[in-house]
Amino acid sequence: MTQIVSIADLMTQSGVAFGTSGARGLVSAMTDRVCFAYSCAFLQHLTAIGQFAPGKAVAIAADLRPSSPRIVAACAAAIRHMGGQVHVCGFVPSPAVAAYGFAQGIPSLMVTGSHIPDDRNGIKFNRTDGEVLKADEQGIRAQGVTLPDLFDEEGMLKQVQTLPPLVDVATPYIARYVDAFGSQALAGMTLGIYEHSAVGRDILVALVTALGGEAVSLGRSDRFIPVDTEAVRPEDQALAREWAAELKLDAILSTDGDSDRPLLADERGLWMRGDVLGILCARALGIRAVATPVSCNSAVELSGLFCAVRRTRIGSPFVIEAMNALGAEGHESVCGYEANGGFLLARPVAVEGRELGALPTRDAVLPILATLVDARRQGVALSALMAQLPARYTFSERLQNYPTAQSQALIAHLEEGSEADILTRLTAMFGDIAGEADGIDRTDGLRIHFAGGDIIHLRPSGNAPELRCYTESDSTERAARLNEEALQKVRD
Repeated sequence: MTQIVSIADLMTQSGVAFGTSGARGLVSAMTDRVCFAYSCAFLQHLTAIGQFAPGKAVAIAADLRPSSPRIVAACAAAIRHMGGQVHVCGFVPSPAVAAYGFAQGIPSLMVTGSHIPDDRNGIKFNRTDGEVLKADEQGIRAQGVTLPDLFDEEGMLKQVQTLPPLVDVATPYIARYVDAFGSQALAGMTLGIYEHSAVGRDILVALVTALGGEAVSLGRSDRFIPVDTEAVRPEDQALAREWAAELKLDAILSTDGDSDRPLLADERGLWMRGDVLGILCARALGIRAVATPVSCNSAVELSGLFCAVRRTRIGSPFVIEAMNALGAEGHESVCGYEANGGFLLARPVAVEGRELGALPTRDAVLPILATLVDARRQGVALSALMAQLPARYTFSERLQNYPTAQSQALIAHLEEGSEADILTRLTAMFGDIAGEADGIDRTDGLRIHFAGGDIIHLRPSGNAPELRCYTESDSTERAARLNEEALQKVRD
């Protein structure tokens, strides 16, 4: 018996809602029926805008969460139901399957919950020419989907789905960087790879080796570890310092779960902030116009390296929209990066006479490699490379299990009244840790500027019950302490 369901209603009923570039929710809520419906809605929307038709292929890949294979099968069933051919790409990074889809001119899906714990998962959708944007999200929400009689009372598929042989997308993804940087780009460097449960762990090892470096595998785990590149766990900070000291490494490389957000530690084992890594990557590639969220380090403007810097709301769809606008304005080299370190390349760039093609989706490999290659070219350690930028430092942390409604209520309370009233209220709340509040930015959440140069930025997470706090100051210690004290104020 078939059933017609409204995607907007299903989002409300299931609790599986749209976050950055796709749907995320508790694994228990992401039944096969829900995943099937969302995938059908995505393809129905692409049909309406001329990017999908029966007979066309759709690529699909996944991260290493225990729930990912089941969700892949449900999504594959939806692709077949819509008349598409399933190209299963296996367990590979989000940017690898996206790059394959863009090159083939086909849509792609990535089953991943990114950096969040494995009691949650998600589906990230890509158009034939880039990530889904906010307009696409609305188009997907507006769909009504006719569900066939494939599911049991628990919303699970009644029959096991047989998947086709894997399509190799890892090899061309690795070749993209070897062709651009050259086989000796990392020669003489000893690089640790913190593998944990990142889906791109083997690709990182292969890349370092193919680029002439020595790869040292570290910390591989069969259990999923929720590595958040914006809030690195204390145990991961300690591990990196220990490895760097014991093994005399030039750097340590890692990523989040689906390997679209980088982690790079210097020779001391200190993890670099993603927004600093973005600046260093853009400089290494000679890029002149940058799009980046409002939460990112203000050193991007203070450095004077770029002719245009466009600030956006947080999330790759907003960064992509700003990159497109910069390109339309005539800028020849355009990139975007996020506080999590994910780097988006809007247009091809030349790397020592070789072309590196555009990849307008969040990528972890490019910022890691470009920064390492630049350090080797200059003959300096990563810490010295970072010291070349203005002395501005960011830190981020989050209150977990903090309901979104509670976060929104807090922001609404802080924003009540005139701007003078708001600044007085913010000074009363944070004045003893940051001084007088003298400015606010409402681009995304509430970003508070203080007379002494400190910044506190509060923002409800878009994909988890968390309140994010971003801070910026003139030292790493000050930024971290300010963050801790600001979150304590929120708790109180």
